[in-house]
Amino acid sequence: MTTRNRVLIVHGVNLGMLGRRPAEIYGGITFDQLEQRIAVFAHELNLEPRFFQTNHEGALVEHLHRADDRADAIVINPGAWTHYAWSIRDALEIAALPTVEVHLSDVDAREEFRRISVIRDLCVETVKGEGVEGYRTALTRIKKELEL
Repeated sequence: MTTRNRVLIVHGVNLGMLGRRPAEIYGGITFDQLEQRIAVFAHELNLEPRFFQTNHEGALVEHLHRADDRADAIVINPGAWTHYAWSIRDALEIAALPTVEVHLSDVDAREEFRRISVIRDLCVETVKGEGVEGYRTALTRIKKELEL
């Protein structure tokens, strides 16, 4: 039996700027620290994380087009693209892998436009407002999904 444990961790637009964004919303962690923490969470669950971050929508779409060759599941924080990037939604649908949407802040408690997610209905769960710990929650949910 093949082990299904490869998880693509996708960070969208502006996530690479963590540490320079408002700490009261996104926490004081840098992007590198975030990925290090996610790697620890993943390894605790015997998952193999593969990271990707871009500020270019087309690059994210193309990466998702190849996701089924590289991963068994996806954890995605599209950043601002969450609210309007139909191309990313379509690429996620094409990837057809179990996916958890994650946001550091509670997007549903912020501005009205942030409450819209064009990918939410494709995801097995949405995690929001838990800061870095939200990635642990997301990976735990992915682990359960992969064991089904």
